[in-house]
Amino acid sequence: MDVHIKAENFGPIEKAEIDLRPLTVFVGESNTGKTYLAALIYALHQHFGAFSQLPWPGSSSYLYFYGSLGATQRQIEELAREELSEVREKLNTPGRPFKFSDLPQQILTRLKARLTDPEDFTDELQRCFDLESVSKLIRFTGIQGKKMKVSLRVSEGNQTWWDFEVRDTGAGPIIDGHINPDIILLDAKRKTEFREISDLESLFRTLHVRWGRIEDSYYLPAARSGIMQSHGAIASALIKRATRIGLDREAFVFSGMIADFLEEIVEYSEYNSSSEEIEGIAKRLEDELLGGEIGVNRPTPGAYPGFLYHPEQAKEGLRMSHASAMISELTPLVLFLRSIVKPGDLLIIEEPEAHLHPGAQTKIAQTLARLVRAGVRIIITTHSNYLLQQIGNLVREGELRKQDESTAESEDWLEKEEVGAWWFHKDKPVTELPFDLIEGIEPEDYLDIAEDLYNQSAGLQNRIEQTKEGDAIESE
Repeated sequence: MDVHIKAENFGPIEKAEIDLRPLTVFVGESNTGKTYLAALIYALHQHFGAFSQLPWPGSSSYLYFYGSLGATQRQIEELAREELSEVREKLNTPGRPFKFSDLPQQILTRLKARLTDPEDFTDELQRCFDLESVSKLIRFTGIQGKKMKVSLRVSEGNQTWWDFEVRDTGAGPIIDGHINPDIILLDAKRKTEFREISDLESLFRTLHVRWGRIEDSYYLPAARSGIMQSHGAIASALIKRATRIGLDREAFVFSGMIADFLEEIVEYSEYNSSSEEIEGIAKRLEDELLGGEIGVNRPTPGAYPGFLYHPEQAKEGLRMSHASAMISELTPLVLFLRSIVKPGDLLIIEEPEAHLHPGAQTKIAQTLARLVRAGVRIIITTHSNYLLQQIGNLVREGELRKQDESTAESEDWLEKEEVGAWWFHKDKPVTELPFDLIEGIEPEDYLDIAEDLYNQSAGLQNRIEQTKEGDAIESE
């Protein structure tokens, strides 16, 4: 599945055009739009429920389509019987694939209407960016007359499955979208397994089998360390304000990503389980970087959870406010991997290297590679050259594996095709950083800064040596 996203005149971004990879990396100067694009992708994923073959809503029952039309249960059943007979005939025709256009007409109409709904996605954008109007996202550089444009295309090979576009010149958003009627939902070979379709619900269950569960998306914001150290106080304050008396007339609110992150932390359940492989990655993160375990503390049943760091061989756990910045920075990642994130999910992490020693930053790169191997899609924003260099080494390891020349130095690896890195510039379009066998994925400005520092250092050393020589001559 190929997911192509394009943004023009969006916040600080002049133009960005990217393809999501299993590991997508945004790198560049501050205030160039890395977080804006990451948040946009999160909003798109939240809106559509997943980047899947069709923009299905995140509803467990596809009778949602009919119920949302205001029909009674009896009307729904009658409508289903009428439409299902024609659908069943198409479904059971030997040698004929079942296409999107073969779905009941009401479903087609509802899906297309939802894709171009003028409110749902703009509401999600406003929620994620904490804005009163989507028009405020038009590139804020003082340039007048610019048009903001956001587009999403989901495809496979040369066939587009569906696309979606939002445009805004300041007068309000205009939304377009298209679903390819020739998308094959069940090919001719697999159809023979599903001849016993007795009702509309069983048809939807049959079609849903192909895609599996709806993937979720999670966002670990740059502010996660501070939230972990104070989430208890934040939760208490929110409870006090959750009444008409406590709520100020002009209350401040969180952006959607921070609110969603805080909700996951406040409602965290240590009894949920991720996949065994992802839980193992969380355990290795504790062993290799934290030197201890993250525990969940509930003073009473049903109380908001508190989180403690248990150093190895320590008798008591430490509250997050007493632990190091590295611990509070990585604790959310451990918690999410242990009980929340599952294969197929999208995990967005802002600056995973924050508050980490260079050696720990390279370990985080290995953690990201392990998550890719476990089937998690990752997007990161970063300023870390150590992280980028280690990702480059992991790709080199992947190239060796292709040639059956894997080294014993690392069990972690990435394929070159699995990694996409994009370089953000001020007042310039975003450009892709292709992997280079020698340079890796290091941006040019990183090399320029390293060279400038070296030249400055060499110049200062020469001046010091010249000063010493001058002093020695004078003393003679």
